[in-house]
Formats: sequence, C-alpha cells, structure tokens
Amino acid sequence: MIAKIGKGSNMYGAILYNQQKVETENGAVLLLNKIPDTMDGRYSVAYFNKCFEPYLSANIKTEKTVRHISLNPDPKDRVSDEQFTEMAQEYMERMGYGNQPYIVFKHTDIDRTHIHIVSVAQFSKKIHS
Repeated sequence: MIAKIGKGSNMYGAILYNQQKVETENGAVLLLNKIPDTMDGRYSVAYFNKCFEPYLSANIKTEKTVRHISLNPDPKDRVSDEQFTEMAQEYMERMGYGNQPYIVFKHTDIDRTHIHIVSVAQFSKKIHS
C-alpha cells in the first residue's frame, strides 16, 4: 500500500478532480463522513463544496487546510468497495482524522484501482501529516 498526502488550500480543485472521475464513469463515491447524503445519492462539485464551506470558514487563518490523500494498493490486489471503505476509515482513524469531514472516492481510470480521500480540518484544528 502506498499513501500519498497532498496539502493545499483549494478544496474546489480537489473535489472537481475527483467528481470528474465519477461523472466520466471512472470513479465512484464510496463514503461520506460528516457530510450529509443527498436524497437521490447523486453529488455535484457545488454540493460537496457547500458541505465543506463551514469548515473552511472556521479555518480562514490556517494555510493549507485541505488534504487530498491517495491510497494505492498493490496492482495485484483485488480490493472490494467494502474493503476500500474499511481501509479509508481505518487510515483516517489511525492518522487522527476520523472525526473530520471527508469523502472517499474510488478511481478506476488506470490499471490500479485506488481511492482518494478529500478532507479538511474541523473547528479550527490544523490537520498534521
């Protein structure tokens, strides 16, 4: 398993990148943590951005509040959606991010299926990596 943690301040860009994969059928939303589900299970960049807005406003003085994490299993491993979800939850808990809002996206655009996690610090607490 290879984990890559990107730090930034552009939540819109992180959401757009992942949601474009979903819209082109090269991805899926696997899990929402502290993000409300929609009635029809469909999501948009605007919806996710609106959900993160209160957290971003609370962190106005903190630079690089956005985390864009990629978890990449060995290409030989066949990982189910349930296993990816458990992997993401365990990773976020172990990193101390379990109580933060985050979205888990699965990407299937390359030979190696992998997940991306988009998160932001909650209640003016800086995320440390």
